[in-house]
Amino acid sequence: MSKYPIGIGFLTPATPERLRYMAQMGATHVVTSLPAEGRRNRQGDIWAFEGMLAQRKEIESYGLKLSVYEGVPVPERVKLGQDGRDEDIENYCESIRNMGRAGVPILCYNWMVGFGWLRTDFSTPARGGAVVTTYRHEDFERGGPTRLGNVPEDQLWDSLEYFLKAVVPVAEEAGVKLAMHPDDPPRSPIRGIGRIMTSPENFQRMLDLVDSPANGLTFCQGCFTEMNIDVPKWIRHFAGTGKMHFAHYRNINKGGSADHFSETFHDEEGETDMYEAMKAYIESGFSGPMRPDHAPTMEGEGNDHPGYALQGRLMAVGYMKGLMEAIVKAG
Repeated sequence: MSKYPIGIGFLTPATPERLRYMAQMGATHVVTSLPAEGRRNRQGDIWAFEGMLAQRKEIESYGLKLSVYEGVPVPERVKLGQDGRDEDIENYCESIRNMGRAGVPILCYNWMVGFGWLRTDFSTPARGGAVVTTYRHEDFERGGPTRLGNVPEDQLWDSLEYFLKAVVPVAEEAGVKLAMHPDDPPRSPIRGIGRIMTSPENFQRMLDLVDSPANGLTFCQGCFTEMNIDVPKWIRHFAGTGKMHFAHYRNINKGGSADHFSETFHDEEGETDMYEAMKAYIESGFSGPMRPDHAPTMEGEGNDHPGYALQGRLMAVGYMKGLMEAIVKAG
């Protein structure tokens, strides 16, 4: 495992080739999801214990730890508070119970409705001809209203509270930590759809809805940077509460905001000081898994999965390990 306090995770399809690649680069934690195919992995809408256990055992055979599922999506009718949500929530709770039985400790989820993470350009030129993703709000708004019409923020807060009151006690009993991801981008509304995970204050409100060690957050550093806040300050705040269960390490261009930003290389000067951010994680006692996020696509790679090509993330892991070593040794 890592000799530094933060476990470096790597989001990947957990294939043998990728697991060997991870072990060779010095990552320690796997952040993944359970493939949808096969009864061993899915029983209707429930993620099955058998598939989770087998996946964890395989990952451990490479000297790695399965730490986070970025998956088990919350159904939209739960987020919207629609009929049928109680059945969906019970299925979700059973998936969490299965995670606990299988020894998978952290679940990253989100409260975005209608859209997931949004970008308007997936091949913006970057350093040396690499390409990155960009979001420009005025371009996306041209799409007009969606099938959902207007979704007010109050509706999302009400449904979130209902969800957390049902699910957090189950997660706590199962030994699973819930880690809410920010809205990406963190602005509201977008084409008539409200978003609520858009500020540190709203995250604190979410944590206060159900006070439990199982109710926590994913500190997606890029999203928090888009909120135009003091990122190291809020890292220290949430890590100090013990509710920061997982972190995404990334940056955006200098001057970027939730309305218009581009991704950057992790070592490039951007809106957040990456050294000071890493220092904040370490000095505040955060010891959970952290993965590099949204790296550029570099020479020789396809851009089929923008932000998730291998070479940019390999570079990011090396940069993260170097920062950790420098900070710990400076002590």
